[in-house]
Amino acid sequence: MTTLTCKVTSVDAITDTVYRVCLVPEAAFSFRAGQYLMVVMDERDKRPFSLASTPMENSVIELHIGASELNLYAMAVMDRILKDRVITVDIPHGEAWLRDDTDRPVVLIAGGTGFSYARSILLTVLANQPQREVAIYWGGRELQHLYDLGELEALCLMHPRLKVVPVVEQPDESWQGRTGTVLSAVLQDYGSLEEYDIYIAGRFEMAKIARERFCAERGAVPARIFGDAFAFI
Repeated sequence: MTTLTCKVTSVDAITDTVYRVCLVPEAAFSFRAGQYLMVVMDERDKRPFSLASTPMENSVIELHIGASELNLYAMAVMDRILKDRVITVDIPHGEAWLRDDTDRPVVLIAGGTGFSYARSILLTVLANQPQREVAIYWGGRELQHLYDLGELEALCLMHPRLKVVPVVEQPDESWQGRTGTVLSAVLQDYGSLEEYDIYIAGRFEMAKIARERFCAERGAVPARIFGDAFAFI
C-alpha cells in the first residue's frame, strides 16, 4: 500500500447526489482495474471509494462519490475535499480486480455509483483486450442516476463487442429501455453464465443475491464472480 497526498483539481456535481472528483497525486502510483482507495480522514478512519479511472492513467485519479444528507459518511469526505482541496489516500485495496489473463467474456453489473468500479474495468478491457466480449448492466432508481450513459453509448459505436444495458427502477413515461433491477435483466438475457467472468459493484445484499441466483439458476462458476462485497459477506 502507498499513502499519497493528492491535490483536488476539479469537482463536478453530475447529479443532485453524485460528484465527479479528479485528483493529482504527489507521486507515481499503481493499481489494478477494479481496485479502490481509502480516503484517510485520520489514523483510525479510512473510507473506501472505487477508482473510476484506469491503470493507464497513472498521473490522475477519478472518483465518483455519492454524497447527500442521507449519506453523511461520504458527505464528510466531500466536505473535506471542497474545503481543503487536498486529501490523503491509501492505495490500492481490493481483490475484485480485472482478470486479464483470460479471454472469457465479461459481464459487469453496477448499481448507482458502483459504476465507477465497472468503468475502470470496462475501459481497461476495451483498451487492452478489444477482442474480448463485454457487457455492462447499470441500474439506477431514475434515469438521471445513470449519469455517464452517454459515454457508454458512444463507446458502443466504437466497440462492436460491447453491450450496454441501462436499467431504470422508476422510469418516467418517456423511458423506452429496460426496467426493474439489473439482476433480473441479467437473468432474462443469459440462459447460462458458466463461461462468463462476472464483476459486481453494488449493495452487499445485491451481491449476495446475485452470486446465489447466478450459480443456482445459470450455472455461474463461484470462483469467476468478483466483487469487493464478498470479502465482507
